[in-house]
Amino acid sequence: MKKSSEFNIHHGCVTCGHKLCAQKVSLFENLTHEQLGKVINLIDRKFYKKGSVIFSEGQPLSELYIVNSGSIKISVINQEGKEQILYILHDGQFIGDLTLLKSIDAAFTATALADTHVCTITNVSFWELLSSSKDILISTLAYAHDRINSLEKLVQAVSTNEADQRLLYLLDQLAESSGVQTKDGVVINLNIGREDMANFVGVSRETISRKLSQLSKKGKIELIDQKTIKLLY
Repeated sequence: MKKSSEFNIHHGCVTCGHKLCAQKVSLFENLTHEQLGKVINLIDRKFYKKGSVIFSEGQPLSELYIVNSGSIKISVINQEGKEQILYILHDGQFIGDLTLLKSIDAAFTATALADTHVCTITNVSFWELLSSSKDILISTLAYAHDRINSLEKLVQAVSTNEADQRLLYLLDQLAESSGVQTKDGVVINLNIGREDMANFVGVSRETISRKLSQLSKKGKIELIDQKTIKLLY
């Protein structure tokens, strides 16, 4: 495998402490080293302070956002006028991948939960790359199909009336993004508070604590401490 210094890539990517975060994006994971180098050359880097709104619901979007360091919450305002958190993005995760195929209006709001460095790629520059690379185009179309299926599952999860199912979905997402595998489950070091968990599930903070206790009694999870949960097999 080539080292970052062997790519002809954006200088900022070479000196970055989170080198080549684009490699972590599933849209690009099947690309060759040469193809990935072309994608990385399209990257621009941005910084958002904690609490900054990166983009708002209804705002035109034409960029892919990759979390280089920090975290971003993706949320909407529900019919009751309350914030509903859809998911939380961490290092190496991304949002706006489908905007690389077509500019759209954001269906949600993205907010920095911590000081966050983001790498972005515009769809204009990406399409210029696609027009010159058939292999990257084919890989992108295959990815778009899988991504749509994933979004359908997300809609199903957040639209269910069962708070337990929405909470388990959230824990699954956290386990996938930052969990540590053990012989009997996945340990999750929570980097979001009970309030944000409650906003995702659509219940009060008190209810989220009660739901966690219920899941523990059912053998679904183990509450190690206030900031650590084990998702049991």
